[in-house]
Amino acid sequence: MTIPLIRATGTHRDAGAAIGAATGDYIRRGVDGAEFDHDLVLRYRGASVKHLPWVVEELDAAARAAEVDPLALFADAVMELSTFSQTKVPAHCTDVAAVPALTADGHLLVAHNNDLSAGDENDVVAIEWKVDGEPTIFTLGLGPWISVGWNEAGLSITGNEVAPKDEGVGIPRLLQVRDVLTRTTLTDATKAILHPARASSYNWVVAQEDVVMSIEGSATAAEAIAPAEDGTLAHTNHYVHPEMLDFEASASSEGSTARLQRAKELMTESLEETVTKTRLREILSDHEGSEPLCRHGSAPGDSQTAFWCIADVTARTVMYGRGNPCESEAQLYVFS
Repeated sequence: MTIPLIRATGTHRDAGAAIGAATGDYIRRGVDGAEFDHDLVLRYRGASVKHLPWVVEELDAAARAAEVDPLALFADAVMELSTFSQTKVPAHCTDVAAVPALTADGHLLVAHNNDLSAGDENDVVAIEWKVDGEPTIFTLGLGPWISVGWNEAGLSITGNEVAPKDEGVGIPRLLQVRDVLTRTTLTDATKAILHPARASSYNWVVAQEDVVMSIEGSATAAEAIAPAEDGTLAHTNHYVHPEMLDFEASASSEGSTARLQRAKELMTESLEETVTKTRLREILSDHEGSEPLCRHGSAPGDSQTAFWCIADVTARTVMYGRGNPCESEAQLYVFS
């Protein structure tokens, strides 16, 4: 089963309405019966309206198209309201990248596994954004929420959820992704990532042309991580930069640490030859150990790979698929 493609065009309101109509079932399930602190959500919404009013306009249009309360849909975007406890780890996602000097065709390659709860792969959608005044954008995520994306300026945005201790009220990190993807340079994208009004942050894996790096962020700090000396980069769901370790809220990161070590090992092994997209998909499909990169959870509460993607940043193409990379049908998006 392939991932459906939604085309969002026109004004921000038009785009939001198209996405809301196409993902209405998912939106309604997400807000149905959900309880939230209205006053607290309004504070997050206020920060977002002040700094990113057009993102809120899109969400409100999506809510109207899906026939739900706009504030309830906005609350669903505030992942900071379900802050990870000291014993819970974030979602299990893995990123690997190879600089042009390592690849068969001299292209910069970035690969990502997005692991969510078992069954979430059924709600994954791709969205092509052709919004007035913006570069064309291609994204993957659940319903209206963007997990990863790329734009026609050659900007690639993937990454991993982390658990920072310093979350506060501000622009929800989930909404920042939409803003970052409108930027056409790494410099501007980094400025958007580090917006001073952000509520929290991810580990962002950003790439363009021949440059790739991680930006480990929290609400109040951030540090960049360059590729290793061998030209590879890998990241999972915990802080690794020495200056960010004190921001780690999760008391248990063994699984993420194991996946990171395995990803690094596989990337190093790949250097015996040249790195290809086929090889990166093999790495994403690895089942070694108790914390595999390719996860096949089936019971409620299990973590499972919901989608995977491999971006050829140089050629501006994205290969992707629903569910596990070891067995799903590959799809291709090409920026024209």
